Amino acid sequence: MTAPIAVALDTPDLLLATRWARAVTPHVSTLKVGLELFYRHGAAAVEQARGDTDVRLFLDLKLHDIPNTVGGAAAALAPLRPDYLTVHAGGGAAMIAAAVDALPECLIAGVTVLTSLSEDDIAKIGLRGPSTDAARRLAVIAVDAGARALVCSPREVAVLRKEIGEGIVLITPGVRPAGAAPGDQSRVATPQQALADGADLLVIGRPITGADDPAVAVADLARSLAGPGGR
Repeated sequence: MTAPIAVALDTPDLLLATRWARAVTPHVSTLKVGLELFYRHGAAAVEQARGDTDVRLFLDLKLHDIPNTVGGAAAALAPLRPDYLTVHAGGGAAMIAAAVDALPECLIAGVTVLTSLSEDDIAKIGLRGPSTDAARRLAVIAVDAGARALVCSPREVAVLRKEIGEGIVLITPGVRPAGAAPGDQSRVATPQQALADGADLLVIGRPITGADDPAVAVADLARSLAGPGGR
């Protein structure tokens, strides 16, 4: 059984991303292709990452524009058959609904509050905080508009699960194994804690892809989630 991890293939190097994908796919459910890789290589990034496997594809493009543009962009991505596609919940209900309508087979994931933002950052950009309240409000907007997944930091998982109940996939970046450097993430937790609080899919990049042997790193992490504290 594969672990509920989306490995972030965050590099513009397609060959490197493909090597990472081949190394981790036996151990995880999902691969994440984000802006850096997709902007450089487009559809080839998805095709190379997925290969001939049945691994799930998390297309993390964080669409945010007027509803007509987002709907058109989502429709253009249909041939890639993403399992998840991110849109910013701050774009509003009509924008989210446009993406949902354009890709009915895909789980549109509303991004609530970026994990890189501190409480001070959230206040400065004009979101009424704290982060848990801001994420909760955006989550409700996204789910009411048809989103079937949400992206939030591990700090907000428990609040969002209580607010929206079961049936919505909670995706959590900002997950770091105990002792790992937080990098540019401000609101973090361990994988075990995120799962215990109600997360369904953990987005993990550098602790795996930055390891000397990503296959060993991800296998060790997958085993740790199958033990006490995992689900």
